[in-house]
This record gives sequence, structure tokens and C-alpha cells, in this order.
Amino acid sequence: MFWLGEEVQAASFRVHGYHHEIIGDMTDLETMTRDDLYGHYKRHYMPNNAIAVAVGDFDSAEMLAKIKALYGAIPAGEAPHLFARPEPDQNGERRVTVERPGRGVFLDVSYHVPAANEPDWFKLEILNSILCGADSMGGGGIDNKTSRLYKALVETELAAGVDGGMTQTVDPFLYSINVTLREGRDPAEVEAALYREIDRLRAGDVTERELTRAKKQARALFAYSTERITTQAFWLAFAESFDSYTWFENYLARLEAVTLADVHEVAQKYLRPQNRVVGTFLPVETGDDEDDYDEEDAE
Repeated sequence: MFWLGEEVQAASFRVHGYHHEIIGDMTDLETMTRDDLYGHYKRHYMPNNAIAVAVGDFDSAEMLAKIKALYGAIPAGEAPHLFARPEPDQNGERRVTVERPGRGVFLDVSYHVPAANEPDWFKLEILNSILCGADSMGGGGIDNKTSRLYKALVETELAAGVDGGMTQTVDPFLYSINVTLREGRDPAEVEAALYREIDRLRAGDVTERELTRAKKQARALFAYSTERITTQAFWLAFAESFDSYTWFENYLARLEAVTLADVHEVAQKYLRPQNRVVGTFLPVETGDDEDDYDEEDAE
């Protein structure tokens, strides 16, 4: 649900640039000039701000020579100025409500979490696998029917679906849990059921069996998600952009190192009510035709 996620993200960040979507606000798009766009391209799209990755069956020396022949003559530019303003700690729960044409009620509960290069990020990845199901790294997947929130929300018919996950970012971002409510269900009822499961984790109610299953599912999903060579190339380059290519290479090993104590620790530290932003999407009828509703709103 794009509209809800946008509002939750904006409410989560009041200082940092993550307040805005990458593509910017509609005002940015509507007021942007040709020179603005071209200037941005010239500042950022240059060899010394790019990452080249080659994956496959080839001779490394020959491939490197080809890359240098194709790109080596392009002059480097001035290094882009990175504008970063650290987000202050959140000191209390924030709530937003979005009301617009739609076909369902959605809930987004997001918590501030560390950047992807921090050890706690991997602990939270295992926590998410227990709570919502293993998080896909792009392509392929397994169901989340063994996860706590599936059992607590979907099997009880409070929700039609639930998922959660984090984005790999260079600065602290969000861990988001997204719920699609069953028709006729009260958002407050669903929210309360979700918090009961979170409170269990925060109290240390997690078993070695759950931890082992979470790691097994993470290994399986990682294999499914990264079996294509193009996906491997993407992750090597993307990891280098926020940390190092070794982040991708060591991903499974760092998940395997997570303990029950680690899961309990990050649950207490990050899944606090004071650290969350809660968003609710409520569909409204305008009396107009369906033209007012965008199919992408349902995603």
C-alpha cells in the first residue's frame, strides 16, 4: 500500500532525508525543470560514483581489460556532496491515518532500526523471520504460515495477509509490519493482537526450535532468491553501495551467529511502543466512478 507507506515514512523521519521517497514528492516532479534533471545526472552519474560488477564464467584479467577499455576513458567528476542529517530519537508513538478511495483496510506498524551494516540488523532479520516469516532478497520465496503473526492474525481470520521486513540502507531506517485486514474487522482489534505477539518476544518467549527454523528458512530463501547470476551481481553491487560486497558474502554466516539472547535483546531494544509509527489506511467512497481508484493503491 503505497499511500500508507509514504505517510508512515514521512512521519517516521522529520530531519533525515528519508522523510521523502527516493523519487521525491509530487511537487518535486511537477516543478522539476530539464536543467534540474540534467544537473542531477551530471553530478551523480560518473565513473568515480559507480560500481561495476561482473559475475559468470570468464577470465578475470580479460574481463577487467574489457571494462577498462569501455569505461576507462570517461573522465571522473567531482565527488558528490552527501547531505546527511541524523534523525533524533523518537520519544513517543506516532500515528497517521490515510483516508482515500480503496478496497480494503491496511495497517502498517514500523519501528526505527539500525543501518544494514550494524550487527543488530541481522538479529532483527532473524526476529522478523520468527514473527512474520523469512524476508526475500528478490525473487523466489517460501510461505510464512509457520510465523507467529500468520497464526495470530491470518489463521484467526483477523487478517487476510501479513508480512514484514527491513530495507538495506546506509543510515538507520525502519522495520515495517504490514497487515491486510479481513473485511469487517476492527483495526484496533487487529492491532491489539499484533502487539500481544510482539510483547511475547519482548518478554523473551522464544524457543530454540523457532530460532533453528528461522535460520533454516533464511538459508532456503537466500538460495531461492539469489540462484540467478544477475541477482548475485545486483547484491554484490548493492551491498557495496551501503557497506561492502562482503556484506552479501557473509550474510548467511552472520544470521547463523544470532542467538536466542540476541533476539530477546533486539526485541526489547527496538520493538518498544515509544519507537513505533502506526499507520492505518481507511478506504472512503467518493461517489465518483472507479476512475478515482488506482490499482497500484492495493499494492
